[in-house]
Amino acid sequence: MMWLFVAMTLQCYSLCSGASSLDKLSMCMDAKHHKTTPGPEGELYLQCAPWRDNACCTANTSSEAHQDNSYLYNFNWNHCGIMSPQCKKHFIQDTCFYECSPHLGPWIEEANQSWRKQRIVNVPLCLEDCHIWWEDCKNDVTCKTDWHKGWDWSSGTNKCPKDTQCRKWTDVFPTPKAMCEQIWSNSYLYTTHSNTSGRCMQMWFTGENPNKKVAEYYLLNSVDQQLKLSFTALLILCVTPLFLVV
Repeated sequence: MMWLFVAMTLQCYSLCSGASSLDKLSMCMDAKHHKTTPGPEGELYLQCAPWRDNACCTANTSSEAHQDNSYLYNFNWNHCGIMSPQCKKHFIQDTCFYECSPHLGPWIEEANQSWRKQRIVNVPLCLEDCHIWWEDCKNDVTCKTDWHKGWDWSSGTNKCPKDTQCRKWTDVFPTPKAMCEQIWSNSYLYTTHSNTSGRCMQMWFTGENPNKKVAEYYLLNSVDQQLKLSFTALLILCVTPLFLVV
């Protein structure tokens, strides 16, 4: 009877975990400008356009993502002089990815912040995304490693704090890994996976969104791991009374 209970419990847990995973496969995080649920947005602007078939952002959000002084977050890319166009391109893609992607569920966590209830943590980025981003920005300048916090907002937009100075990009971020992982408080995880591996998320793509299959992979791995842990725990519960009897 005990083993029957174990089998039924694992089957129930597997079904529940599977349903939960399906929910995370296509969802929008609870944040400042995100839609409640993803859906088609045919008028997404320029670098946000790849998500038009299924997006968590609106057309207005996609347009504002391309502005230097956007109402989205009042964030100033030019805090250490004019950011180069090739560098800014990646930050626009980064914004579109964050605002529009419906496949970030495996990495969404609760956030204790006034402007959002959820955030992403350790999203595995493809090797090419980090390296090309860093290469295109390496001649730019900035004054901070973590752009999420610590700015001087007294003017209504971000300025470098008094105790900092503008430095060359490669002095602040000596490697692509340092930049990708530090710049947004570990929102991204540097990986050595290529964009053809199916094991990393791409900030830019054409055609069908490749990130859905990546999210599926990580969700299934998460469920499998949880099942293994649950089976081990239940096995211990079943075997322990036998040792107690002996």
